[in-house]
Amino acid sequence: MSTDSAPASILLVEDDQMDIMNVQRELRKHSITVPLYVARNGREALALLRGEGDRDQIPKPSVVMLDINMPRMNGLELLEVLRSDPEFVGLNVFIMTTSDLESDRLKARDLAVSGYIIKPLNFDKFGEGGSTVDGFSLFLDLLRLKEQTQR
Repeated sequence: MSTDSAPASILLVEDDQMDIMNVQRELRKHSITVPLYVARNGREALALLRGEGDRDQIPKPSVVMLDINMPRMNGLELLEVLRSDPEFVGLNVFIMTTSDLESDRLKARDLAVSGYIIKPLNFDKFGEGGSTVDGFSLFLDLLRLKEQTQR
C-alpha cells in the first residue's frame, strides 16, 4: 500500500476508552501528530472505511491498530473482512489485545497481520521484554508516519 495517495493517518479500532486514551498519550509523547480515527467496533470501522450509513468515509489509513475483543464485530472478524476486500487487503494492520492466546495469534498470522501487541501499549518498554518484535515494527511504522508529516 502506498501512503503517497492519501495523507498519513491511523485508524484505531478499540472499544475501551482507557486504551484509546493510552494510545493517544503514547502518540503525543512521541510527537506523532497524524490524524487518529477511532471506531468502537469492527462494524463502525467498516462504516468509516467505506463511508457507509451516516459516516463520512475516512482516507485509507497508513496503519490500523485493532483490538481483538470488541462487541458486534471483533477484531479478527474485521480482519477477515478486510483481507477479503480488494480495496483493503493490503492495509497495515496491528492487533492489540490483552489476550495472549496461541489460537488468536495463529488466526491473526493466517490473516497476514503486520504485528501482534499485548496491551497496554507502551513504546518505552520496547527492548525491555515488555513487548514483542512485532510491536517494535509498529513503533518503526509510526516513526515513518511522523517523518512523512514533517516533510
